[in-house]
Amino acid sequence: MRPQVLDANQPVDRFYAGGRQIATFRRVPSTRRNVPEDWVASTTTLFGETVQGLSRLPDGQLLLDAVRSDPEAWLGPDHVGVFGDDTYLLVKLLDAGQRLPIHVHPDMTFAGKSLGLAHGKAEAWVFLHPATVHLAFHRQVSEEELARWVDEQDVNAMLTAMHSLPVERGDAVLVPAGMPHAIGEGAFLVELQEPTDLSILLEWAGFDIDGTKLGHLGLGFEVALRAVDRRAWSSEAVETLRGARSDSTGDLLPDAATYFRVHRSRGNTEWDAGFTVLVVIDGVGRLWTDGSESVPLHAGQTAVVPFSSGPCRLAGDPHFEVLRCQPPSVHARLHGRSLSG
Repeated sequence: MRPQVLDANQPVDRFYAGGRQIATFRRVPSTRRNVPEDWVASTTTLFGETVQGLSRLPDGQLLLDAVRSDPEAWLGPDHVGVFGDDTYLLVKLLDAGQRLPIHVHPDMTFAGKSLGLAHGKAEAWVFLHPATVHLAFHRQVSEEELARWVDEQDVNAMLTAMHSLPVERGDAVLVPAGMPHAIGEGAFLVELQEPTDLSILLEWAGFDIDGTKLGHLGLGFEVALRAVDRRAWSSEAVETLRGARSDSTGDLLPDAATYFRVHRSRGNTEWDAGFTVLVVIDGVGRLWTDGSESVPLHAGQTAVVPFSSGPCRLAGDPHFEVLRCQPPSVHARLHGRSLSG
């Protein structure tokens, strides 16, 4: 199996603005509004959908179907032995054409108990442009206070109670499940997630969505708000969520290996066989795999690399920069700790 370069996969008519930066990055015309997300090599559907969100390979086959037809070839025997035919990974390009609403993703325990799902939604961000993000409460928030804020849509009170974190191009930030957060307007980033589309909205006023009906995953807010981390986070604790900075290469977020892995390379690099989602950030280069012709790559492209492609080698011009996104480490998953704590 050869690596395969993927076209954009942008669910339409999202409830917040964006998409222009994705089009610029991918070097394609910007012809649609409200397409702020590009789901890269996705085997995950939008919440409540059966197909939308799934990626297709160049031959038109759904990646999900291809993986299920030969999971060991795509994912490798060690992965399949622990995780089955689940890729355990969702990668997105995200263009915040406006500040995203304050929201929360449930952790694995909550998702399993309340929704019968195997995954929660821890996530991480690798920024392609400078931005500001809001995350975590800086003081303890009571159940009653949070419920009142949501019911009254007191957005100012919520934002005032949250930390603001400025980020630079190349910064990586880990977002544990349960943590309230909102990405600032103008942000453009690569997002790694557990493979679900689970969001609990704390804010929806001014957005094109009825949060009273769609903001609680069908659970009702009385139940859904139990997923929110209402603890006080210190500035120092929030800063520990920031992994590698803009000039770093290698593993950007080693503490996230229980849920996903992301490596940045510049110039030439090699890695062992493993299911991989590539995002080419800058420059021009080539990807060589075991026994195959090289695959040309340039900035703005994305690709999926099956395990059976074997060991890989990247080489390119002095500006060649690639993010290599992978499922969780089997060892970390078996012996690691939850990010929701």
